[in-house]
Amino acid sequence: MTSTLIWIAAALFAIGLYLSWTAGRLDRLHARIDAARAALDAQLLRRASVAQELATSGVLDPAASIVLYEAAHAARQAEEEQREVAESELSQALRAIFGEAGQVEALREAPGGDEAATELAAAVRRVPMARRFHNDAVRAARALRRHRKVRWFRLAGHAPFPMAFEMDDEPPVALADRATA
Repeated sequence: MTSTLIWIAAALFAIGLYLSWTAGRLDRLHARIDAARAALDAQLLRRASVAQELATSGVLDPAASIVLYEAAHAARQAEEEQREVAESELSQALRAIFGEAGQVEALREAPGGDEAATELAAAVRRVPMARRFHNDAVRAARALRRHRKVRWFRLAGHAPFPMAFEMDDEPPVALADRATA
């Protein structure tokens, strides 16, 4: 009788230990999502700031400056629900303005334009990487949260279900070439 109770206690202890380890793993994944989201927000803000600075510098033609400024301003001021759309529109504006190598070359020839082009190319290149890191962390947390044991024992606690950040982050070809050069 006592040996049966010892085995039951050992089994319950092992199950509790496993559930505790799983809850800790899920907590670490949620922390990783938070860190990746902060990095993504920083890169998106940097890209919008560089685009806005470039739009107000007087280096671009007036029409391109207005389009770029409005898209960058909308991306910086967007609420959380509209952020993906606003960032996608900024990506589209950047592709429309810097889609051709001639526009990037004209920017580089202007005073201070080479530094601006380099900074914008770096900002545009980092956004897809930050988004990929965030979405990979979200995918891992979602996979773990789909397990029955996590749902049955409510191991996620009150943490919100992680959402991926989906946006058009394709860089302009001319700037992408500049970033790799």
